[in-house]
Amino acid sequence: MKTRLLRLTPHENIYTLPNLLTFSRLLAAPLVGYLVVHDQHAWALGLFAYAGITDLVDGWIARRWQLQTVVGTVIDPMADKTLMTVLVGVLAWKGGMPLWLAGIILSRDVLLGLAAIYYRYISLPPPKTFARYWDFSLPSAEVHPTGISKVNTALQLGLIGWTVGMPLMVGQGWGDVLGSGLVGMQYLVATTTIWSGASYLYTKDAVKILTPEESEQRAMKK
Repeated sequence: MKTRLLRLTPHENIYTLPNLLTFSRLLAAPLVGYLVVHDQHAWALGLFAYAGITDLVDGWIARRWQLQTVVGTVIDPMADKTLMTVLVGVLAWKGGMPLWLAGIILSRDVLLGLAAIYYRYISLPPPKTFARYWDFSLPSAEVHPTGISKVNTALQLGLIGWTVGMPLMVGQGWGDVLGSGLVGMQYLVATTTIWSGASYLYTKDAVKILTPEESEQRAMKK
């Protein structure tokens, strides 16, 4: 029965360079948070920059060499949101970000995370076991970020980088100017965060549940 199940359920190769870069970004998130907590802002900003660069590079590599995977559509935004959640929480705790803004960002991410858990469960082919649920080589649903969500992610990352780097600029004569701009950026991010969360409700193809035939096609390409 198990052999038959493995034969009928398509798996895709998840060990690609883009996915490895994404996983490294996922692992970097708690380290960046640790560095911010201990006021190692230069190191934190450098590692944050690495995360931003790999976020651009992994997508380009995947498209250039046709290494896209279903799991990549899931873990890529997951890595972004893990980094965002860690840093938003740490910066709010350290007083670098208003609590109201942190609440908006984190609430949206929690709601989207719960939605992702739900869609993974309903799209997973039977049997719906714990092991199969967490086996991301079993493609079952694709996530397609909306246009405003992509803009929001870029703005959030920009805000986080700005906030992390602020202590490095305070003594350089730019503190007042950057501080005023930071407040405006915070209100802009609050607006796009609410807008992007709502966009997943009215955008038809934001989440696509794969048919068995589509799942097999995704796996056959790997």
